Amino acid sequence: MAAAQRTFLESLFYTAVAAAHPSTFLAKHLPPPPRGKLIVLAAGKAAGSMAEAAERHYLDALHLSASRMVGTAVVRHGYGRPTRVVMMIEAGHPVPDATGLQAAEHALAFADAATSNDLVLVLMSGGASANWIAPAAGVSFADKQAVTRALLRSGAAIGEINTVRRHLSRIKGGRLARRAHPARIATLAMSDVPGDEPSAIGSGPTVPDPTTLADARAIVARYGLELPASVTRALDDPANETPKPGDPVFANAQFTIVARPVDAMRAAEQAVRAAGYDCIALGDRLEGEAREVAAAHARLARELQGQGRRAVILSGGELTVTIRGKGRGGPNQEYALALAVALAGTTGIAALAADTDGTDGGGGSANDPAGAFAASDTTARAKALGLDPAAFLADNNSTGFFTQLGDLLETGPTFTNVNDFRAIVVDRP
Repeated sequence: MAAAQRTFLESLFYTAVAAAHPSTFLAKHLPPPPRGKLIVLAAGKAAGSMAEAAERHYLDALHLSASRMVGTAVVRHGYGRPTRVVMMIEAGHPVPDATGLQAAEHALAFADAATSNDLVLVLMSGGASANWIAPAAGVSFADKQAVTRALLRSGAAIGEINTVRRHLSRIKGGRLARRAHPARIATLAMSDVPGDEPSAIGSGPTVPDPTTLADARAIVARYGLELPASVTRALDDPANETPKPGDPVFANAQFTIVARPVDAMRAAEQAVRAAGYDCIALGDRLEGEAREVAAAHARLARELQGQGRRAVILSGGELTVTIRGKGRGGPNQEYALALAVALAGTTGIAALAADTDGTDGGGGSANDPAGAFAASDTTARAKALGLDPAAFLADNNSTGFFTQLGDLLETGPTFTNVNDFRAIVVDRP
């Protein structure tokens, strides 16, 4: 890969991330302080930076007394920020841990204590589903972890995963709103899901749930998941149905999306055109198996090059990986590896696929890679080192592959999250 292409791709990624950072947009969306207490409940990978921005707005700009502001924020390990009033908790993601369990109990306690004079300000971002864990009655924490692992390994889309999780929770699927009623609730959400569906962001703790227990059971059956008996019983129990549209618990609840994947994509599009390339924007809602999407994108890149065009293909969304091997990786790295295999024999094409939160799959560490670079020469370089790209792909070991090539993107926490970012630069051969 040419150094100039790599530098350009990395600059596009950081342009997209900067456009979606809470420090640049959150203040203008924050509601006025209430007569009573301002109760901040934040969850997700951007919860730390969102809580930090909220404190700066209320405490510094509006001079709200610190005694009137309380709350808690839970983030992925390594994503905490130095808040002054809001209690910061770091918890497991994507597989929840005991700290997430404690964080959810703190949030529910704050919601239970809210009065009609208070404002419950809920700051949501992707990752909240794993960070706020409150298993339904009869479901143990270990069983909830087992369900999450099974869903992640199945290749299920994020919407399907959240449908099941909502029906196994005491906080998701509108249940936090039920606990905070009759206090006023204002939810400001950063979307990391295709289509920006409110009930899918953090599994929708403050909005009506359009899905049902029957939907959850159908997803379990579709992927042939073997679940603990307690989970099967919970999904059969009508008491675990979520509140639906029209429920009075939502009468005093407002929901606003303050950042979307499309915002990050538009910033990148402007940078692409400013650099003199045609921009082929495929949208921010792509879903599907990572290696299949990569193959389609490789064909498009070849076609553009065949037409003599200098272009950048941009896409967002959330791809999935059906895990059959024993290696390490994430959807973006697997996409990059499959793309490299599909681009073998070309010249002048390079790509970057990464998660805007700074971590792509991995073992839950803040130092997990954000994604990887791929190019026309990737497979040739690999074979010169004695590596078989196809074997790494079959083992779902994209991290191992790109580690040996020095082609991982390692950013550390970005403190934001608006889903995945993919860019393919097509230069003339």
